[in-house]
Amino acid sequence: MATATVSDSGDEANRYRSAQIGLTRLLVRDVRGLRRLILPQRLRESVPDWLTAMNTVIVQYAQVSAALAADFYGAQREAAGVAGSFTVPLADPPPPEQTEASLRWAAKDLWPRESDKASPAQLEPMDVRLVQAEKKAEQVAQKLVTDTGRGTVREAVRQDRQATAWARSAARGACAFCKMLAARGAVYEQGTAGFRAHDGCHCGVVPVFKGQRFELSPHAREWERIYREYAQGHSGDQLRLFRRALAEHDSNPLPGSH
Repeated sequence: MATATVSDSGDEANRYRSAQIGLTRLLVRDVRGLRRLILPQRLRESVPDWLTAMNTVIVQYAQVSAALAADFYGAQREAAGVAGSFTVPLADPPPPEQTEASLRWAAKDLWPRESDKASPAQLEPMDVRLVQAEKKAEQVAQKLVTDTGRGTVREAVRQDRQATAWARSAARGACAFCKMLAARGAVYEQGTAGFRAHDGCHCGVVPVFKGQRFELSPHAREWERIYREYAQGHSGDQLRLFRRALAEHDSNPLPGSH
C-alpha cells in the first residue's frame, strides 16, 4: 500500500541510519588497526603507506555505504507506490586526492615544528599527538564514507522523475547545526546541490515522491518550534541562539549542554 506521508523518522529512515552507524563502527575498528603503520621515528616513510591503506579501506566502505543508500531509496520508492521503475545510480567513492588531503589534515600535528612556530597540539608528546591524529582520521573517514551514501540518495532524487525533493533526517542527539537544518523539512528540491555535513555527522537524506506529503517527526517539530520562538529573524545569529535555546528547552539535548 502506498504511503501518502513520509517523515524524517520513519521506520525505513531509522533502519537506514542504524545500518550506517553500524557501518561506521566497523570502519572505525579498521581505521584504528591501521594506526600501527605510522612509525613516529619514520614519519616521512611511513605516513604515505598509512595514506594508501586508509584510502583502500575508505573506498571499500564507501561502496557499501552507497549500496545501503540505494537499498533505502528503493524501499522508500516502493512504499510511495510511484509508477515506473528506476535504477539508483551509486555515487563513486571519494577521489584519492580528496581522501589524502583530508587525512593529511588529520595527521598534520604529527610533524615536528620549531617550538616558536608550533601550535599547542604540536607541542604535545608524540603518543598524545598520535591519539589525536587517530581521532581526526576516524572522523574524516566517517564523513567521506557517509557522504557517499548521502550523495547516492541525493543523485537518485535528482534523476528520478517521480521524486520531488528531499529532507534532512537528524538523530535526536544531533548537534544544533543538524537539528536546525532538519527542522526545515523537505525544502530541498531535486536540483539542490550539496549536503552540509561536519565530521562525525550521521544525518541522512529522506526522498519525497510525487503524491507524498512530508511531515516532520515529533522531535523535529519541537526543534522547528524552538527555532521559530528563539532564533528566527535574528540574521547572522540564528545558530548561536538556537543552540542556547536547545540547551534549555530541547527534550533531547546534547550531553553536557545544561
